[in-house]
Amino acid sequence: MDKIPSFTKNHDVLPTGLHEGVVAHGVTTWDLRFKKPNGGDFISPKSLHTVEHLLATTLRNSAQRENVIYFGPMGCRTGFYLLTVNLTYNEVLALLKESCAAALALEEIPGNRREECGNYLEHDLQSAKKDIAEYVNILEKL
Repeated sequence: MDKIPSFTKNHDVLPTGLHEGVVAHGVTTWDLRFKKPNGGDFISPKSLHTVEHLLATTLRNSAQRENVIYFGPMGCRTGFYLLTVNLTYNEVLALLKESCAAALALEEIPGNRREECGNYLEHDLQSAKKDIAEYVNILEKL
């Protein structure tokens, strides 16, 4: 089988930040790298789940909502994938800064009731906000 594009990158040298990935069928896959790959510091499962709820909600409620296709976690727990259409790097960077700020302002986890979430007990709002705030610091340096 062919290797998927993300497996062809040398993760030992991949920095944190925002990386444009494959563009296929007009959809761009963005690599939102919160943590250094293979660095030993990973996003906890509870935080990963909560960040997913927070940013999926704020991204899909942004002015760019029509251009957001998907937001979800990486299995390695070092970041997230964002799929968009019709957005440049600078537009995605601005969208992420705006959406992270909105997520940090939330006092409750969206979609956190039993009937809304398949694992509603596995969340940690404070850890998620800490991870998002650290990512904002990374984005500010780009």
